[in-house]
Amino acid sequence: MVQCMALPTRATDSGLDLDRLNREFEDATPQEILSWCIENRPEGLIQTSAFSLLAATHMLYRELEPQPPVPVIFLDTLHHFPETLETARQAQAAYNLDLRIYRPEAANTRQEFAQQYGDRLWEKDVVRFHQLTKIEPLARALRELEVRTWITGRRRDQSNKRQDMPIVEMDPRGYLKVNPLANWNRKQVWNYIYSQNVIYNPLHDQGYTSIGDEPLTTPVKPGESERAGRWRGSNKTECGIHV
Repeated sequence: MVQCMALPTRATDSGLDLDRLNREFEDATPQEILSWCIENRPEGLIQTSAFSLLAATHMLYRELEPQPPVPVIFLDTLHHFPETLETARQAQAAYNLDLRIYRPEAANTRQEFAQQYGDRLWEKDVVRFHQLTKIEPLARALRELEVRTWITGRRRDQSNKRQDMPIVEMDPRGYLKVNPLANWNRKQVWNYIYSQNVIYNPLHDQGYTSIGDEPLTTPVKPGESERAGRWRGSNKTECGIHV
């Protein structure tokens, strides 16, 4: 069991010893890492979810149950699969999520987005597409919710780019980013999902192993990496919200 550091509630982020935390957390369970967040970083604590695999959300809302609950930010890009939106609705109902949905500023539907920025913008300028649908809405969410600590669902085994990812890190924008599942592998996540009857996106049963926007996500073939179906045919590996 990780010993929670006795940080004051309003401790300055510059006082955090990230090296020490990462050493302690390397052998910790995700639940212990999340417990540390709840105890030591309650103000401005949020989780982001793409409503793909909900292991961390289940831990927060079923096992740890902090009061008030940790807000869950969902970036509705207007280009998600219907299955993703349905998973979000089911999860909100099942867990009574404090769900905060953020969309592009100038549109509320996919049709409005196309009218505003042109058809199939993801093919013409994928960087601008992600700026409009993910990066700006996330920045707005972090600002409006006065976020200090951001819980993600990233894992080291998802891609080569993430293999050296620390469990806790200071985001360049000034947020403490916590990756409680960093040292879990895909098998561990699925074992947890099955054993705890966790809601998950049904697209995983159709060969999708990493789920993003519908126009930019394809099923993964046997032997391919987990995120091989994202931005297939390009050298892009991240949408930009974690870079």
